[in-house]
Amino acid sequence: MTSKEKLIIFDTTLRDGEQSPGASMTRDEKVRIAKALERMRVDVIEAGFPIASPGDFEAVQAVARAVRESTVCGLARALEKDIDRAGEALRDAASARIHTFIATSPIHMEMKLRMSPGQVLEQAVQAVRHARRYTDNVEFSPEDAGRSDTDFLCRVIEAVIEAGAGTINIPDTVGYNVPQQFGELIRNLIERVPNADRAVFSVHCHNDLGLAVANSLAAVMNGARQVECTINGLGERAGNAALEEAVMAVRTRQDVFPCDTAIDTTQIVPTSRLVAGITGFAVQPNKAIVGANAFAHESGIHQDGVLKNRETYEIMRAEDVGWNTNRMVLGKHSGRNAFRTRLKELDIEFESEKELNEAFARFKELADKKHEIYDEDLQALVTDASLAAENELIKLVALKVCSETGEKPQAEVTLWFDGGETKVTAVGSGPVDATFRAIDSIVKSESELQLYSVNAITSGTDSQGEVTVRLEKAGRIVNGQGADTDIVIASAKAYINALNKIIEPGNRAHPQV
Repeated sequence: MTSKEKLIIFDTTLRDGEQSPGASMTRDEKVRIAKALERMRVDVIEAGFPIASPGDFEAVQAVARAVRESTVCGLARALEKDIDRAGEALRDAASARIHTFIATSPIHMEMKLRMSPGQVLEQAVQAVRHARRYTDNVEFSPEDAGRSDTDFLCRVIEAVIEAGAGTINIPDTVGYNVPQQFGELIRNLIERVPNADRAVFSVHCHNDLGLAVANSLAAVMNGARQVECTINGLGERAGNAALEEAVMAVRTRQDVFPCDTAIDTTQIVPTSRLVAGITGFAVQPNKAIVGANAFAHESGIHQDGVLKNRETYEIMRAEDVGWNTNRMVLGKHSGRNAFRTRLKELDIEFESEKELNEAFARFKELADKKHEIYDEDLQALVTDASLAAENELIKLVALKVCSETGEKPQAEVTLWFDGGETKVTAVGSGPVDATFRAIDSIVKSESELQLYSVNAITSGTDSQGEVTVRLEKAGRIVNGQGADTDIVIASAKAYINALNKIIEPGNRAHPQV
């Protein structure tokens, strides 16, 4: 950090990012991502919405226990029961924050809350005071502030700061604002609220018009000193402001911004890949900073310029965000110690020697199929193993497919389901379709396939394929993931993983429900 003011980075991948349909994460997956965010030196990690479900409570609690360097935050509506639940979940955190919110826009107050402005103001103040019983670090958000009356916002903000809120977050909840307008709103609030100097002003922008990062940066230029964002811009609807874009814009344009972050930018790409692998939301190749083509040059003129001087066409170094870093490549001759060491460097640890041995056996099996094993392969291997361990209702025992020119593809699938093995043969328009039809004939889940996506984890024809399947049933949406060097097997794994989530008794509802 320089002598400039600090811009606080508040990451909400584990909370708002999880609200992407199908992006629900398990407790262990949340802990893995939280540790990656901690390595990146994210200031505040919003771990979840503890009142949403027992699973979300346990995940926030686990993150609070695992993270020591970053502040761990729990979200709560402006209700005592929500705040109590968040306070309980955060009890073991080294540094805890409660983030409470209530809507302040006319449409939300009238149509959703059925409350008068006076009632909203009173409840906001009571919520902040109640949260202060658990921690001095309280954040307040007037939901849909971007469409709220400015005079009313000023009244609410002044009152909650007086009640003890140290961070005031101004959300553009529906992505309605444009940069100049939003920047002016932040400046007006800071200037007009009498006790504004006693709080840090924050912004939480959604990307419905593709302006989340632009609005966030406009707010920073007008006095905001915290940006709420997510890895890869993950989030409900069109997503949130992308952490990697906001951070690198500020870091790259220090001639413009009066502040800087404490982020270790070399951790951006590894964390992006981890989040993409766990959620199944692949990063588009032309995505800024973390896309596969972000530092690629096709044009001859561009290539010539970069070879002569990198700065002719590159405003950042790829190495500064985690591309092309030195990585240990493992193979079939690698020993257990090298395997354990690399996983530890990736912050992947096992609870027992038995789990490590099982993972090492899976690694050796993969190494027999694939000559070189990269970090992405190890992340996929561990994720694939954790998915299999969690979901025991349906298991893939065997799969045989036949596909030839002029004939309908056929799949023979053997599943462990409902206490025994069942073998079924089905035909389809392709080997994957035939496989899915065979699985459906056994499980009979009555779910609808909404998405089927395949991505290569690394380059080369021997790369593992990572498959994402999205299923919907009765309004509930889940994602399933699977990885294998055989795309059809990876597809079967992903489909079974999603089916396990759909049919599992008592499986928690999505945070949006």
